[in-house]
Amino acid sequence: MSVVDLSRLQFATTTIFHFLFVVTTLGLAPLVAIMQTRWAVTGRELHERMTRFWGQIYVVNYALGIVVGIALEFQFGLHWSGLTTYAGDVFGAPLATETLVAFFLESTFLGMWIFGWHHLNRWVHTALFWLVVLTGYLSAYWVMVANGFLQNPVGHVVEDGTARIEDFGALLTNEHTVGALLHIAPVCLLTVAVLMVAVCSWHFLRGTDVDFFRRSLRLAVLAGTVGSTLTFEFGYAQFSYLADSKLAIFEGGQRRAEVAAELQDRFGPGDWMPPEWLSIPWLVMDLSGYAFGLIFVVLPFLLIKNAFDRARPRRLRRFWHRFYVWIVPWPFVVVVCGWLVREVGRQPWMVYGELTVDEAVSSRSAGTVLISLLVFGTVFAALAAADWWLIARLARRGPHGMVLGGSLVGDGGDGEGGDGVDGEAGVAPADRPGPGTREAGTREALEFTRRD
Repeated sequence: MSVVDLSRLQFATTTIFHFLFVVTTLGLAPLVAIMQTRWAVTGRELHERMTRFWGQIYVVNYALGIVVGIALEFQFGLHWSGLTTYAGDVFGAPLATETLVAFFLESTFLGMWIFGWHHLNRWVHTALFWLVVLTGYLSAYWVMVANGFLQNPVGHVVEDGTARIEDFGALLTNEHTVGALLHIAPVCLLTVAVLMVAVCSWHFLRGTDVDFFRRSLRLAVLAGTVGSTLTFEFGYAQFSYLADSKLAIFEGGQRRAEVAAELQDRFGPGDWMPPEWLSIPWLVMDLSGYAFGLIFVVLPFLLIKNAFDRARPRRLRRFWHRFYVWIVPWPFVVVVCGWLVREVGRQPWMVYGELTVDEAVSSRSAGTVLISLLVFGTVFAALAAADWWLIARLARRGPHGMVLGGSLVGDGGDGEGGDGVDGEAGVAPADRPGPGTREAGTREALEFTRRD
């Protein structure tokens, strides 16, 4: 493989791994905030336990996603010096703002939220997590400002071969930025909704913590219904401003040949079209959008009288529980397909119409790039595996033995909404799976089985 191909492959690997972390983070954050708000309003222990259970999954994913995100920043200087030389003053400004303003604030608020259990007023503690949500989406916005410039370079002038910001407002309101963010937000919500439905289904199969996961299921189904509807709507809304070369992916045939001829007239001889194989991930996205829409049209009706986990015959009910567990990877595959269509669909341009990928790549040997690809790829694969292993472990354990929000030995009492400590480090009495908890869980499982 050439230096360009290896550099593209490494950047794609790094970005996709990071994007999968981001999707889970952005999708789960507002749902955890809603859970905590309900706890702040009602004071019910169930809502507090839901906040802590899903909140610790959020924290694990966020922490490991940070590591991949930091490594992603190095990609621009490592293999894409041509991009930083040409567009660094424009492209780098929103990325720097994202790091200094949004990311640092988000991390600070999240740290205060994690360590503020039992020490902060309940409403202050809830407000902190809403600030985490706000800064998280603000961070995503700044990243999309940078990416939107690559898709549709606006608000700049080129002086001495270097792009410089001329109209900051045009850069911030780029339709490729705003439209993509409006599409990505419900995609994240839909993806996490599928994950939550899968976790709830896993526990329904085993008859454990049924009431807890019934409440979680209702919120997940609501999020999935909203997410699937808005994903479909804002996804197709982007067709109104996509470049002709990218639209030709969907139209194919004669239209592709016409667009290729138009681009040669505009940019000169050469192949200015994205690869034809992009029609495959586009087809996956399109069919999956309809499938998820159908799933979340049906699911709300299964919430009536808890039909999702009580309907008969039992064999059919257990089949769809397994089905929702099995499809957990599906929305993440669709997310990757969406990234491929957006980014590879811009090829052969790095900055559309101004800087090609060949011009943007650094002058390095293929061997050097291959070594960095193997190192980064191995590290990211390990982090992704660790993330899924930890999330699966927490999900299987259920709302017992939770670390997040557990009082520390030596606190000497409960904070507001706290649990107190009963002799076991870091585990509150309500969370430690002692004899009472096991007996209650056994009775619940027996009752769940008896209904069949």
